[in-house]
Amino acid sequence: MLVDGACYWKAALHADERWHEALLSRCGNGRLLEMKEDPLSPGAVVSLLRDLIRIPSVNPKVAAEEAYGEEKIAAFAAGWLQARGIKAWLDEVAPGRPNVVGEVGDADGRALVLCAHLDTVGTAGMTIPPFEPSVDGGRVYGRGSYDMKGGVAAVMCAAAALARTRLGGRILVALVADEEYASEGAERFVRNHTADGCILTEGSEGKLILAHKGFVWVDVVTRGRAAHGSRWDLGRSAIGRMGRIIAALEEFDSLKLRGRVHPLVGPASMHCSLIEGGVGVSTYAPECRMQVERRTLPGETPEQAIDEIENLVRGIGEEAEVTLRFSRLPLLTDRNARVAQCARDSIAAVAGAVPEETGVGYWMDAAVFAAAGIPSVNYGPTGAGAHEAIEWVDAESVVTCARVLVESARRFLS
Repeated sequence: MLVDGACYWKAALHADERWHEALLSRCGNGRLLEMKEDPLSPGAVVSLLRDLIRIPSVNPKVAAEEAYGEEKIAAFAAGWLQARGIKAWLDEVAPGRPNVVGEVGDADGRALVLCAHLDTVGTAGMTIPPFEPSVDGGRVYGRGSYDMKGGVAAVMCAAAALARTRLGGRILVALVADEEYASEGAERFVRNHTADGCILTEGSEGKLILAHKGFVWVDVVTRGRAAHGSRWDLGRSAIGRMGRIIAALEEFDSLKLRGRVHPLVGPASMHCSLIEGGVGVSTYAPECRMQVERRTLPGETPEQAIDEIENLVRGIGEEAEVTLRFSRLPLLTDRNARVAQCARDSIAAVAGAVPEETGVGYWMDAAVFAAAGIPSVNYGPTGAGAHEAIEWVDAESVVTCARVLVESARRFLS
């Protein structure tokens, strides 16, 4: 356990400023940076986390007006890993948007992926400086501190610690781009790399996450007949037709989907997200377009979700075009899978208690790895404020996460 109190963290972070100066003074001629400090120490972990927060990495697909992207933070992370003896390189997912891939250990044994995403959402509405990390009462504040640069720092420090030991297999570091939008970074990684297990480090409050929901984005289009607003005898409003469909979808959500419950992730759900239609206040709307999001449970498919919506439309006597825009599968990992067993035992050994095993309602990159045949679990720090005005992560939990990753790797590769 770490010593509690702001005084401890203030002293540790003051020491980190000297540690960070040493980091930046790289040797010339390609020699590795000599680091004497334990990469799993509170000072080292929190200093790295603060450095990561200082580098804006807003996903341009989420907040185009900020559009920092992952290029700068990826270059920093790759250099940091290389300076600690880790083979690391950039793998471009899209122009200016790379993954960081790292490799430690022996390629002849099992392979375990440690994964975190580099991108964040935007900063609009934040009431704290987003890229000026502050520490107060053991909490580190800033955009991405919880979602998920705390997890990135844990992965990087764990890799640095593992690089100092002899391993019976291989660790792959996957610091991926674009999780906050379409997960193109994770998709590219699994196309290029195989492994026997994966641990993600999204915030989990110390719980072991074995399952999460998927989602389906659906486009619904209704057609009407344009006519002057006075010509009720000719006009047919596409908006009115969509209104009846919305009512049917809302009823199906509340009466049917909420009763469809998975023990780890809770109920299925659906909501009408975006809508637009009409051409003028005195004209019957010729077209109305709506986007619907359906959160799916393990075992449900995008095709099933589409069929249900189409059946609802037909059931109320309406006509609409229903098409799939985008989807991501849910996750359900066997608790007896090797990666789950090793993570569970490691959490108990490091944190001192057997973790709660559960699922979450939101989506993670874990399902991308699972779909590629790589059993995946999630274990991450404690915090709050993801996508919110004030975001923070508990510093001690980030250190614990890094140590759990090291112990998990040792057990998994043994």
